[in-house]
Amino acid sequence: MFYSKTYTVESVTNGHPDKICDQVSDAILDECLSQDPKSRVAIESFGSHGLFVIGGEVTTKAKFDAEKIARKIYKQIGYTDELKVVTNIIKQSPDIALGVDTGGAGDQGIMYGYATNETKEYLPKAVVLVHKLTSGLEKLRKEKKIKWLKPDGKSQITMKNGKIDTVLVSCQHNKTVTHEEIEKTLIQKLIKPVIGNLKGIKVLVNPTGRFEVGGFVADTGLTGRKLMVDTYGGMLPHGGGCFSGKDPTKVDRSGAYMCRYVAKNIVAKGLAKKCLVSVSYAIGKEEPLMVEAFDEKGKNLSAFVKKNFDFRPLSIIEKLNLRRPIYFKTASYGHFGKEEFPWEKV
Repeated sequence: MFYSKTYTVESVTNGHPDKICDQVSDAILDECLSQDPKSRVAIESFGSHGLFVIGGEVTTKAKFDAEKIARKIYKQIGYTDELKVVTNIIKQSPDIALGVDTGGAGDQGIMYGYATNETKEYLPKAVVLVHKLTSGLEKLRKEKKIKWLKPDGKSQITMKNGKIDTVLVSCQHNKTVTHEEIEKTLIQKLIKPVIGNLKGIKVLVNPTGRFEVGGFVADTGLTGRKLMVDTYGGMLPHGGGCFSGKDPTKVDRSGAYMCRYVAKNIVAKGLAKKCLVSVSYAIGKEEPLMVEAFDEKGKNLSAFVKKNFDFRPLSIIEKLNLRRPIYFKTASYGHFGKEEFPWEKV
């Protein structure tokens, strides 16, 4: 086992402040890649109480308006308040290019990938369900099946001995709806359809009793601050590097995607029931410093992985066809488990 029998995983909606920032960063990345597939992009976004800041380093032939992209995404998510947008984007450091131009990694770092046979998505059951709860909140709001819902929201699932112990959903709402109606409606229209029979399960809906103020009005947001939501819910190791806003020469992103690809293929082919893969890099170096893989019994699969999979950055980019504008969709509800992503192919 790679994690304990008691654990909690979380997810957030696309209207959560941190996820707004992830989406804007990845939307800018996609715009660059759509015009110039060899764009090198490192974009960070920060939102706070009416202010939205976009900064970073970009080397590209693409012409883009970062402020326009940010405002468009913000409105698409469902917010109507106005933002003051500040941009500070410069050309990427030539020192980094010295290593990347020759096929080396764009930074040092450690990445992990995981797969399990317990669901068709090859992800832990709780991770799949917790994303269904938050994406379900967005769907119910956008399809106007619950008219008092607003964009911000969160969910958590706690598992004990393989069974769901607690389900938590927090949703932003308008002022007119009562807590009782929120609880009743979400149990019937969201939680039961996703979770099923709730007998013996503790259900918490908006535990404070009120969640009227959300988004940047209530909280700050920052690109890359929901690393566990993006990956495996906090159940497994994380190297610490975020994904959003980074082109695939940044191994924080492409290395993690390759680790997931390898782990999923090992499990899908029946070579393990669960598999954890890890890799590390030195900036500017092509060959990884480490590649390791283990199954659920602790069996070392590293030799098999090194023989059958190429972890050099340019090889990963080519293998998974990563120089495409495919990243905006990764910025909400996890980077893994969605069949359209190339690192999910088996």
